[in-house]
Amino acid sequence: MTPDSLVDSRQIALPDAAATLALGRRLGAVLERGDVVCLAGNLGAGKTTLARGAIEAWTGKQREEVPSPTFTLVQTYEGGRGELWHVDLYRLKRPDEAWELGLEDAFVDAACLIEWPERLEGALPKNRLDVALTPEGEGRRAALKAHGAWRAKLGSI
Repeated sequence: MTPDSLVDSRQIALPDAAATLALGRRLGAVLERGDVVCLAGNLGAGKTTLARGAIEAWTGKQREEVPSPTFTLVQTYEGGRGELWHVDLYRLKRPDEAWELGLEDAFVDAACLIEWPERLEGALPKNRLDVALTPEGEGRRAALKAHGAWRAKLGSI
């Protein structure tokens, strides 16, 4: 079995911020403890908007604002399924700085949304969903890649 056979993918057009928020809500509805979702894209690509939708679904509360954890590095949210970590690794200089945050424990005990996952340089869990957001016209396109156990969930997003 090749590594590519362990990955499923799909593309979703997101014509506006409302569509990005809706995708986040669908994603948040299927999240469970131990799930890791990696959000990639340039500054302003919509990562935090997508995270806001997932956080709303996780907590059951509509939110006008979800602060980007660029400076705090981590924001946590409680929901009926436990704790959700929203992590922004943009300011990390070295991958090992992430472990000082307790991220390794969060991979087991919480659900995690990780912005700028490339900062971990290959230290991501094998079971994860990668979401890459790229501009497309007035909106964006989401490329989803499901690794490992996420392959079974991809169709429900």
